[in-house]
Amino acid sequence: MILTSLIAQTLIFYHHPDQIQSLAKLNAEENIKFEKILLETDCEALDQIVFKLQDTANKTIDCTQCGNCCKSFMINVEDDEADKVCKALDITREEFDEKYIEKGTNGMMIINTIPCTFLKENKCSIYENRFSGCREFPALHLPDIQKRLFTIFHNYERCPIIFTVIEELKSRLHFKDK
Repeated sequence: MILTSLIAQTLIFYHHPDQIQSLAKLNAEENIKFEKILLETDCEALDQIVFKLQDTANKTIDCTQCGNCCKSFMINVEDDEADKVCKALDITREEFDEKYIEKGTNGMMIINTIPCTFLKENKCSIYENRFSGCREFPALHLPDIQKRLFTIFHNYERCPIIFTVIEELKSRLHFKDK
C-alpha cells in the first residue's frame, strides 16, 4: 500500500515538530468533525484501515528523528517494569525509585521528569526494557480505535505517525470531499 505524498510531507515536518503543531491547530475544527465521522464508521472496518496505515507509517517514519512522545508525556511505570529496568541498569529498586520515580498516594508511579530521563539523543536508553505505555505508543495497532479517539486526537499534534494516519484516513474515507 502506498500512502499519498503526506508521508513525504510528514518526513519533513517531524524534523520540525512545530510545523506539525501548526498544521494541527489549523485542522482543529476539521478534526472535531472527522472524529464524529469516525464514530459513525464500522468499528472493525476502521480498525483494519488504521492497522494498515500505521504499519506503513511505522516502516516509513523513524521515531528517533522525533522523540516527541518521550519529550512530552508523563510515563506510567508498573512494579514489574521498574524491576526489569533495575536489573538492566544494575541498581537496586530503592535507588531506582529515589532517582527516577514519583509515587502518588495511591501507589501509582510515574517517571519524575519530562522529558523522560531515559531519552538520550532521541533514543530510549532502556529500549529493550521500556515501559508498556512507551512500547504501545501510538497504540494504533490495538483494536477498538473508536474507544481511543480522544487520546489519538490529543496526540495528533505530537506524533508524526498519528498525524499521518489521521490525514491519510481522511483521504481514504473521502472526508474532505464531503
